Amino acid sequence: MIIVTGAAGFIGSCLVSELLSRGWQDIVAVDDFSRADKSRNLDGKKLTARVNRNEFFTWLDANENQVQFIFHLGARTDTTEFDHRIFDELNVRYSQQVWERCVRYGIPLVYASSAATYGSGEHGYADDHATIAKLQPLNPYGESKHTFDQWALAQERQPFFWAGLKFFNVYGPNEYHKGRMASVVFHAFNQIKASGGMKLFRSHRPDYRDGEQLRDFVYVKDVCDVCLWLMEHRKNPAIYNLGSGTARSFLDLARATFVATGQPERISFIDTPLDIRDKYQYFTEARMEKLRTAGYTTPFHTLDEGIADYVTSYLAKEAVM
Repeated sequence: MIIVTGAAGFIGSCLVSELLSRGWQDIVAVDDFSRADKSRNLDGKKLTARVNRNEFFTWLDANENQVQFIFHLGARTDTTEFDHRIFDELNVRYSQQVWERCVRYGIPLVYASSAATYGSGEHGYADDHATIAKLQPLNPYGESKHTFDQWALAQERQPFFWAGLKFFNVYGPNEYHKGRMASVVFHAFNQIKASGGMKLFRSHRPDYRDGEQLRDFVYVKDVCDVCLWLMEHRKNPAIYNLGSGTARSFLDLARATFVATGQPERISFIDTPLDIRDKYQYFTEARMEKLRTAGYTTPFHTLDEGIADYVTSYLAKEAVM
């Protein structure tokens, strides 16, 4: 039995789909199932059980002897939310309880961290445990993920295998419910479809031209593949970066989306909203040597390849993974 928390969300539901497609049949989905806007992500998927996140620990205590692995992907991920109490409850204390159950019951664990822990990147983007204490996230979401990473590393009692994954800018199918927090690819496609054009955030720094802000964009199918490799590998417990390893500009992203839609390029710029302007990352790029050294050798999709698949196979067809 494999448990996926956050199973109705973006990455979680894609991981459930990938598990099923590879022949794993005994899957338990954990989430807040009261949100009807996420229901499409699990429609038609054969699951052993659906467990509400508030009831999960009681369920796990009763069924732990059947559980082979936990993917803990459930979290509050809104980077524009500034109520620390929400993140403390959902991203820190809840994750600590998952960890402690994995220790108690001998269950291996993969959990979701975030590249938001790196803040403005002044200490680089290497997933070296020795530098983690120096990082300064820019928002409460990043702080909550950073707090849990530090807590996990400080624990004397750890699951016999665990991995924390610092997700960079993940894009792909099943993110339609995320609203403002959906990927720029998702918003680009919908803007192009509605108006024939795409608006990007203007640069507010003199060292970056408009649209040339750089991010490490990683396709969700690559994220799922790494998760499943870690489940099958079960060696080298650590915190790992999970990005493509190559920074690309938002102009690159917009142009690839125009190509995938078959529409002529029409790009304009708007000011970055004031509520996120001073916390906006202008450059991220995952150092991926650690995961590669651990043995993961599969190439990642390029940004152009990932966008082409996402647009033609999912967005244009209004399909989910």
